[in-house]
Amino acid sequence: MIVVMQKGATESQIVHVTETLKELGYTVHPDRGEHQTILGVVGDTRSLDARSMEVLDGVAEVLRVTEPYKMVSRSFKPSDTVIDIKGIQIGGPEVIVMAGPCSIENESQIHTIAAFVKKAGAKILRGGAFKPRTSPYSFQGLGVEGLKIMKDAADANGLVSISEIMDIAQIGQMEPYIDILQVGARNMQNFALLKELGKTRKPVVLKRGLSATIEELLMSAEYILSGGNAQVIFCERGIRTFETYTRNTMDISAIPVVKKRSHLPIIADPSHGIGLRDKVIPMARAAVAAGTDGLMIEVHNEPDKALSDGAQSLFPEQFTQLMSELRAIARAIGRTIE
Repeated sequence: MIVVMQKGATESQIVHVTETLKELGYTVHPDRGEHQTILGVVGDTRSLDARSMEVLDGVAEVLRVTEPYKMVSRSFKPSDTVIDIKGIQIGGPEVIVMAGPCSIENESQIHTIAAFVKKAGAKILRGGAFKPRTSPYSFQGLGVEGLKIMKDAADANGLVSISEIMDIAQIGQMEPYIDILQVGARNMQNFALLKELGKTRKPVVLKRGLSATIEELLMSAEYILSGGNAQVIFCERGIRTFETYTRNTMDISAIPVVKKRSHLPIIADPSHGIGLRDKVIPMARAAVAAGTDGLMIEVHNEPDKALSDGAQSLFPEQFTQLMSELRAIARAIGRTIE
């Protein structure tokens, strides 16, 4: 349910309505716009008589949210959510680029790549320390030691860091070293993990599951927001279809659909979305044109020797060229890439 306050409603009126709802057992999330305040009401509101709210001083109207995802819905919060991470804003005018290797392999590798992607214009360093691999015999990551050397590389180059979390037990291990926690496709519906991430105050990138619908993605985000963490960023990373030429099918259409349905920002991961180095570049261009708030690109200084996903990792010179092309596309649609 949404309680729309009148334009010019006083602070005392807003507080009174908020306290009235809390006394009835509901959680209230205010969205204070420039001209009007909207109160998002969370809980079982089926028994709440909207008329009892509409008669309160300062209330303009009461609306029921019909979508199953309440707090994620743009009906709940009409204005875009902009997530600020150490001064980097995701969801604003700038398209934020996250780049780095699939896996953190050693100290020299991550420092070399961090310095390069920073110079090329990336703002966030990506890299996996805990790797969910299809085969149990594949490289599984360096664990906490990888997180430590990634933090050093990010700090040395003035970058924010992002890495994937696979298990509830890893939250405490990762929080001291990583700025953004990433939920991978295989864990999109790991509801126990999502609930715990709702208790953290770290931003969370939530990747779309391999066969998940857009509504299922939105519902997964609802678990995190309902726990109190509103810093959620969606990520379209391709879905599994009957097509076998590419690793996945990159659903570019999900970007404008999600932006219409939700106030939360969305980024795109064409590296996993397509799985082929030469196809990553055109899909990254397409994602920016479609309105993505950011990109996650895999870059490796020696992709032919990478311990994981070398075939989809860009060479440094390819990433530099791509960034130049993306800046032109961003300008054409009224956005920026610095």
